Amino acid sequence: DEAEALAIANDTLYGLGAGVWTRDGSRAYRMGRAIKAGRVWTNCYHAYPAHAAFGGYKESGIGRENHKMMLDHYQQTKNLLVSYSPNKLGFF
Repeated sequence: DEAEALAIANDTLYGLGAGVWTRDGSRAYRMGRAIKAGRVWTNCYHAYPAHAAFGGYKESGIGRENHKMMLDHYQQTKNLLVSYSPNKLGFF
């Protein structure tokens, strides 16, 4: 179930990146917000927008890179990257 999946995803010392695969937009948003990772891809993976901050939560990294947010160490930043394409991506 959703609560168990979230518990498994967050049961780690690290939080650099995570992925969510679903056809339910509400679930994608809810899970993306709840996962403790600096970058969360939804229905895609390894998209790296040049303007987006990069860095992890917990024991992943030492802050943010590639963005003015690296100056602000007092917040947790997250990117939700979502693909709404109905086409398969790789083996997913």
